[in-house]
Amino acid sequence: MAENSVRKLGRYRIIDELGRGAMGIVYKAEDPVLDRPLAIKTIFMPVDEQDRQEYEGRFNQEARAAGRLSHPGIVTIYDVGREGEMLYMAMELLEGVDLAERASKRRFTVAETLGVASQIADALAFAHDRGVVHRDIKPPNIMIVGEDRIKLMDFGIARMLQSDLKTQTGVMLGTPRYMSPEQVSGRPTDHRSDIFSLGTVLYEMLTGSKLYAGDDPSEVIYNVVDMRPVPPSYINRQVPAMLDLVVAKALEKDPDARYQDAYRLAVDLRTCLTELHGIEERADESPDTTAVQGTQPGANASTPDGEGTASPAKDNRVAGQTGVTASTMKRLRPRAATTAVDANTRLAVSRAFDCDEALRRLTNPSPKDRARLVSTPKYPGFLMRTLRDRELRALNLTVLLAVAISLLIATY
Repeated sequence: MAENSVRKLGRYRIIDELGRGAMGIVYKAEDPVLDRPLAIKTIFMPVDEQDRQEYEGRFNQEARAAGRLSHPGIVTIYDVGREGEMLYMAMELLEGVDLAERASKRRFTVAETLGVASQIADALAFAHDRGVVHRDIKPPNIMIVGEDRIKLMDFGIARMLQSDLKTQTGVMLGTPRYMSPEQVSGRPTDHRSDIFSLGTVLYEMLTGSKLYAGDDPSEVIYNVVDMRPVPPSYINRQVPAMLDLVVAKALEKDPDARYQDAYRLAVDLRTCLTELHGIEERADESPDTTAVQGTQPGANASTPDGEGTASPAKDNRVAGQTGVTASTMKRLRPRAATTAVDANTRLAVSRAFDCDEALRRLTNPSPKDRARLVSTPKYPGFLMRTLRDRELRALNLTVLLAVAISLLIATY
């Protein structure tokens, strides 16, 4: 059947062509029975019989995988069928733009990025719980519907964990720049591969730069396997330190060191979003947010894309909260853009700790607190360290006892 002669597939009437991909064509269609618009994804069967079986198996696998997923963040599959030499799948018609198109028009804020990424993590967690791994998480497969709702699309190369369909050894399915190290290396993959891919998308949304770019596929694969990226905050000063650690953990090369489930990633992303809103609210409420060391409100604002050196206004906002001068904050910033964050340095956050008192003492320090902030800490002496350290006391007593025994043996 020729492509331009397609007017009807099954009971569905073809209205227009929406796009073309590596595996087939996507049409806008109408269901005359239910009187609703929908999208139909097609795939033409290869001439070679062996290829025909593989393609048909992959297409049927997509239908089984996506058809069992009913989630607000995943595109809904209505029907599958075959028309001559063409397989087709009827699915929900989405009115919106994909993440790649949206990112090409404007930069995402940190808050918007966290909102989108947490929704993707929720949808992935739902799929993973049902034994489905997407294996091709990338911006073109993430649709933004309305203002901020997301839909995951194209489970065309999704792998059901109990699927009998086998792919050829060494054949990579997916986009290498968004694949996990184990995926590009041909090693066994599981749901943690999707988490790495989401970490790559998250990094690019935060920084506006391509993470594992390269001039050819081999260079891209090398970067995915061996390159440890710099923290996003080195590129975008609006990214909080806590989010640096979340991104680093999602992008761990070793799957065992990575997030072990997408639910945990979604929780941490929302925690970062809550913390980000808290910082902004405290900055708005602080009386010293605009006038520290003679800086005028709104002066020298940071660049819209968040790159380069942070503005004095941001320095002063931090200084107003902590009592540290803006010049001191500049000296404390990391200078080299080659240091990478290791997710193993992450500290657990205590949910029982009430930081209100600590914040009050930082914003309005007492004379004693102020003296402690400006004074140089004294290194404790040997006696003080011995009194405070139980292990050091035990070591010293052991040494003294050994010396005493040696003296007694030498004497007698």
